[in-house]
Amino acid sequence: MATNSDIQTILDKAIDSVRITAEEGVKLISSHNLASLGRAASEVTERMHPESYRTYNIDRNINYTNICSAVCDFCAFYRSPKSPEGYVLDRETIYSKIEETIALGGNQILMQGGMHPTLKLDWYTDLLSDLRSRYPTVNLHAFSPPEIYQFTKINRMTLREVLSELKAAGLGSLPGGGGEILVDRVRKQITRGKVLTDDWLNVMRVWHELGGIGSATMMFGHVETLEERIEHLERLRQLQDETGGFTAYICWTFQPDHTDLSHLPAKSAYEYLHTLAVSRLYLDNIPNIQSSWVTQGLKIGQLALLYGANDMGSLMIEENVVAEAGTVHFLTLDQIRGAIEELGYEARQRDVFYKLVPEEDQQRAIEANRQLKRTKALPVVAV
Repeated sequence: MATNSDIQTILDKAIDSVRITAEEGVKLISSHNLASLGRAASEVTERMHPESYRTYNIDRNINYTNICSAVCDFCAFYRSPKSPEGYVLDRETIYSKIEETIALGGNQILMQGGMHPTLKLDWYTDLLSDLRSRYPTVNLHAFSPPEIYQFTKINRMTLREVLSELKAAGLGSLPGGGGEILVDRVRKQITRGKVLTDDWLNVMRVWHELGGIGSATMMFGHVETLEERIEHLERLRQLQDETGGFTAYICWTFQPDHTDLSHLPAKSAYEYLHTLAVSRLYLDNIPNIQSSWVTQGLKIGQLALLYGANDMGSLMIEENVVAEAGTVHFLTLDQIRGAIEELGYEARQRDVFYKLVPEEDQQRAIEANRQLKRTKALPVVAV
């Protein structure tokens, strides 16, 4: 067991921009020095982001299908291909959801689904082309690595061919979904029929080589060990050294309700903040870290800004996957902005590239969201 002095020595290295090793990362994540970890992570965040503001964005999760050929013990959202509860959204429904998002000041759509066993690549490229033509100012942040890998198998195409066609059709950026824990022992235990570690990373590698950007994620607090959390972070850090294509990292605790792993206890806010802080200290080459208020709620989501996060994430007009597991934290835009401002920062809206939205557009979004709150004219969560 590392002593407090040992831990402080490692923290001082990170604060001084000296990369910590995997062995040191294990010592940090195995420690109980939450206050010290938080202080160090906050110092690193201030060094990387000395600006007077903290950011958020406005987007919407559109789950175009819940039909999935994989079986994931941690997922309450998916339905088997033969399930009567399975769906594929029609175009008009997708148009409506995007238009509602634009009306609220949104500039991005996060579009993910299950690993549908029969939809061919032209279904996806036609959809992207259609949406890019109709909504040219909206970034299409779509299709996680497991989905992309599934496309290669169904269409018998190389990864580079699939990603090139999606990019040409309008794919703007790649979400880091389906990462869970990037350790094959864990992945084989909690899922069947889904991409393993090296192939998940290779989807991101090729996308970055094509000039694309994306996010990295970690869902923790199920069957992984603390050492495997660090192994996950190490694999992300290595790929970022190689490509530089990750703009942001998001971690959250596994939500066990209504899943096949419901016997596992939900992880605490302490565990979330502890792992978040270690992530900030370890991922010295990923510039942005988002708060996961969707799983943690307003106050812990706000505290994340003091434990390594520099971004409050999305207003998230719609979210279905986590909600299916029974987590129902939803915030208004004023609550997100208030959480940032209460800590003494200016609240600024940004896009997927972490560029600030012009202040006049930001103000229009604020007013639109306040009008929604008054009239309840648009749905906040829908499937």
